[in-house]
Amino acid sequence: MPIRINKFLADAGVASRRKADELIAGGAVLVNGKRAEPGTIVDPDSDDIRMANKRLTVPPTPHVTLVLNKPAGVVTTMSDDRGRPTVADLMPKGRRLFPVGRLDADTTGVLLCTSDGALAQTLAHPSHGVEKRYRATVSSEPSVASLNRLSGGSARRNPNGTFSIDIVLHEGKNRQVRRMCANEGLRVVALTRISFGPISLNGLKSGKFRALTSAERSALDKLQIGRRTH
Repeated sequence: MPIRINKFLADAGVASRRKADELIAGGAVLVNGKRAEPGTIVDPDSDDIRMANKRLTVPPTPHVTLVLNKPAGVVTTMSDDRGRPTVADLMPKGRRLFPVGRLDADTTGVLLCTSDGALAQTLAHPSHGVEKRYRATVSSEPSVASLNRLSGGSARRNPNGTFSIDIVLHEGKNRQVRRMCANEGLRVVALTRISFGPISLNGLKSGKFRALTSAERSALDKLQIGRRTH
């Protein structure tokens, strides 16, 4: 991505932008064999930028992956032409992160946001079969047959008379859990994703994000390695 030469020098660890401007004005910086000028625009990926005959490069920025507890009413996009709240509104500024897969606006819970495209591909692509666990709250008690088709587990009665079911998916089709419940005559009144692969909320409050723990980073690394060896 093209940037100003003084920013490039600062990113490369040569000097502050102000000091970089002095170096540039003094003729110490060459771009493709020619003296750089203050305000010169360079492309770090293609231009040959040198000082004292040494080619300068910017160290790669480590990838960042965050866990967000997505609230209801927030859409899983970085911008929205209808003016609705997006996950970008909840993310830290200054980093180019994007959500892994989607949760519909009414669904809450675990949403991973990352700068790592390879990780996003591993986690989101159906062929990799990464487990996603949802908790559906339904308005009436499911039958045993419905539970067998939905989860193979049991339903928990809530104090308000609704019932909660945990459902595990290995692919993420749009509104899949809601459609599965509707096919059983069950109305979903709340839906949350409680885990995505090895990542869970761990007490994270709605609308907040956190960095991965070292154990979670290790688990994701192993997941990627495992996919590459198959």
